[in-house]
Amino acid sequence: MSKKKLMALLLTGVMAASTVSVPVFAEEAEGGSSDTPLVIGQTNFSEKFSGLFHETVPDTQIAENVGEYLFGSDRTGAIIYNGIEGETREYNGTDYTYTGLSDVTVTEGEDETVYNFKLREDVTFSDGEPLTADDLIFTYYVLSDTDYDGNATFYSTNIKGMKNYRLNSTAADSITDEDVANTLADMPDEVAARVKDELMVPLLTSEYEWAQTAWEDYADDYGVANGDEFFAMLYAKDENYSVDGKDQDTIINEIADQYGKDYLALAAAYGDEAFFDEDAATIASEYLVEQKTAAGEGEEVANIEGIKKLGDYEVEVTTDGFEATTIYQLGVIVEPMHYYGDASLYDYDNNQFGFTRGDLSAVRDKSNQPLGAGPYKFVKYENKTVYMEANENYYKGAPKTKYLQWRETSDADKIAGVEQGTIDLSDPSGSKSAFDQIKSINGNDELSGDKIIVNATDNLGYGYIGLNANTINVGGEPGSDASKNLRKALTTVLAVYRDVAIDSYYGDAASVINYPISNTSWAAPQKSDADYQVAYSVDVDGNPLYTDDMTDDEKFAAATQAALGFFEAAGYTVENGKVTAAPEGAKMSYEIIIGADGSGDHPSFAILTDAKAALESIGFTLDINDVTDSNIMWDALNAGTVEMWAAAWQATVDPDMYQVYHSASVKSNYYHINDETLDQDIIDARSTADQEYRKSVYKQCLDIILDWAVEIPIYQRQNCVIYSPERINADTFTKDVTTFYSWYNDITNIEMN
Repeated sequence: MSKKKLMALLLTGVMAASTVSVPVFAEEAEGGSSDTPLVIGQTNFSEKFSGLFHETVPDTQIAENVGEYLFGSDRTGAIIYNGIEGETREYNGTDYTYTGLSDVTVTEGEDETVYNFKLREDVTFSDGEPLTADDLIFTYYVLSDTDYDGNATFYSTNIKGMKNYRLNSTAADSITDEDVANTLADMPDEVAARVKDELMVPLLTSEYEWAQTAWEDYADDYGVANGDEFFAMLYAKDENYSVDGKDQDTIINEIADQYGKDYLALAAAYGDEAFFDEDAATIASEYLVEQKTAAGEGEEVANIEGIKKLGDYEVEVTTDGFEATTIYQLGVIVEPMHYYGDASLYDYDNNQFGFTRGDLSAVRDKSNQPLGAGPYKFVKYENKTVYMEANENYYKGAPKTKYLQWRETSDADKIAGVEQGTIDLSDPSGSKSAFDQIKSINGNDELSGDKIIVNATDNLGYGYIGLNANTINVGGEPGSDASKNLRKALTTVLAVYRDVAIDSYYGDAASVINYPISNTSWAAPQKSDADYQVAYSVDVDGNPLYTDDMTDDEKFAAATQAALGFFEAAGYTVENGKVTAAPEGAKMSYEIIIGADGSGDHPSFAILTDAKAALESIGFTLDINDVTDSNIMWDALNAGTVEMWAAAWQATVDPDMYQVYHSASVKSNYYHINDETLDQDIIDARSTADQEYRKSVYKQCLDIILDWAVEIPIYQRQNCVIYSPERINADTFTKDVTTFYSWYNDITNIEMN
C-alpha cells in the first residue's frame, strides 16, 4: 500500500496512457534538409536530464545525447579500450570502427586493480570549454559525495579509501559489517534517535501527506472517513489508536513512538523490508566512527585515496581486489566542472573538487538544463517537448541534422504518429498487435516498407515466473530434495504451456527462453551448446519428457503425468492418478500473483490458466490472483509472504548474479534461494575478467537455480525503433542496431530527406 509503490505504478500508467497534442515545427525550418528537425516520440520526461541524476529512460536518452561517456562499447556490449585511435571490430559481416573519449588500461594485481584513463586532448564541451581530467575528477567526487541521491552506485565500489572518505575518518576501514549489524541490533540511544528523526519520521511524514490525497480512493474498501484515519490504518501498530483531535505532528510522532527502535517493522509496514537498510547502516557506521574518534582513533579524510589525477588528461583509479562489475561503474558521463560545479572551489592539490563537500544542491539544480560534450546541445523543455541543437564543437564532427525535438507521446500513439507524420521516429512496445499494425500500414505484410521501417532488438531483460522457496517447501526445508521436487511438479506443468501462450501474446515480438538470463548476455547458454536443455523437460528420474514429433496436446499430457511423479517424490500421496494428501509443511494449493490489471492482460496469464486446469485434473489447486494494483504483489514480495508470482527482470550489460540470487542479498533475492555452492560460484564469477571462465561458472549457477525450481524462464521480448523512410534518409540511419548499440549511437550521421 506504500506511496512509493503506488506512485511507481501511477508513473508507469502515465507513460503508457497519456496523450499529448502539440504542433509540428518542421514547417518552420528554413533552408535545406539539415535544418528540418528530427522529431522523436518518447514517453514522459522527469526533467532530470544531467548524466549525474537521470533516472527514467526518456531522461537518460537526453543525458546521453547531451553528454559523452568516458568510454563506450561495441555492438555486442564489449568495452572499447582504445577509444582515442579507435578499434575496428566485425559484427554481422561488417567491420565497424569505434572511437571514444579515452584509452582504458586495466592492470590486475594480487591485491588491487588499477584502472588508467587517458583522455583525448581535442574534446570540448558544447560551450567551447576543454574537457580535462579535472572534469572527470569532479564527476567522480560528485558521485562519491554523501549528499548524492541519484541512481548511480559509484560510491559502493571497492575504490581504495572510498569508505574512509564518505565517513571522513581513517578509522572507517576498520569497521566491519558485523560491527554495524551489532550496533543496529543493540541500537544505542544516539543511533535510535537519528534513525527516528532521519529515517522513520520523514517516511511517515511522506506517507501522511500521500494519505491526505489518496484516502478517498480507498474509503469504501477500508472504511476510512479521512486521510488521518487512512494513514493510521496503514501504519499504527496499536489497532485501537485514535487520530481524533490530533494534528499532523502529533499523529506522526505518536505512531513513530509505537515502533520504538524497530525501524524494520516500519519498513515492513511500508512494503519494503530493506527500505532503511542502507541509510541505517550509514548512521550506525557514523556512530562507530564517532566512538573511535572520541577514543583517539582515526583522522579526517580529505580525499579518496584510490582516485588520482596523473596529468591534465590522465586519471587513475585503484580498487581493492578485482570485481568484474567495477569497470562499468567507472564508465560515467564526464560532466563539466565549470558548469555544474564552481571553478573557484576546485583545487585538486588542496583537496577541493568543485563544490562544497556534503552539499550538491547547486549541482542538482542544473539537472533540468544540462550541458555536456555530446553531439547535441540542450536548448529548452517546453510544451512537453525537449528542443536540442547540434553541437558544432562535437569531437566526432557536428551532426548532419541540426535540430532534434523529443516530443512526449503515449505508447499507443507512437506507431500512428510515425504514420501520420507528427513524429519521425519512436520506440513502441513490441507486441503482436503492434507488429500487425505496422504491417498493415506498410501494406506489404512486412515490418519494413515504404511507410515505416522497423529495427527490432532483444530487450536487455526477460519475463519469468518466480517461486518462493521459503513458502513452497516440504517440512520447512527449502533446499531439500522433497522441496525441490514439489516445486518441480509446479514448474514442469507451467513450463510446457510457454510456447503457445507467448506466441499468442507476442507473435514474432518475443521468443521463449530456457535459462534465467537474457538471451542478449554473452553468458547465456546457446542451443548449440552440448548441455543445453529445455527448462523443466525431464521427469523425476531425469528422463526426457518430449520428442520432436509430439503434438502440443501430447506434451501437455506428458507434463501433467510427470508432475504426479514429482509430487510423489516430494512426499504427497498419489492415488489413481490424483494427488490426495500433502506432506507436513506443504499444501494442496498454492497462489500465484500476476499483475494483469484484473483482466488477464499479461504475457504469462494464458500459461497460468492452462496450468491451473491441468493441475486441477490431478487434484491440485493453483489459485490465480490477478491484481489490478501491482503494489499488492510487490508488497508480498518484499514481505517474503508471496508463494508464486509473474514479473520481468531488467538486466545489465554484465551478468553478475549477486543482487538477485546470492543468499546475502536480502533485498532482491525474492526466491529465497540459499545454496552455498551457488553463493561461491557467484563470488568466483565476479572475481575475474576471464569471460570464458565466467561463462562456464554462470552456467553452473543457472543449473543450480533451475534445480531449485525457483524460477521459470518465460520470454525474451523485443524492443522496437521505428522510423519513417519518407522523412528520414534510410541510407544514413544507424546500421546493425543492437541491444547494446542504440540507434542514436551514430546519430551524427542521420540525415532528413
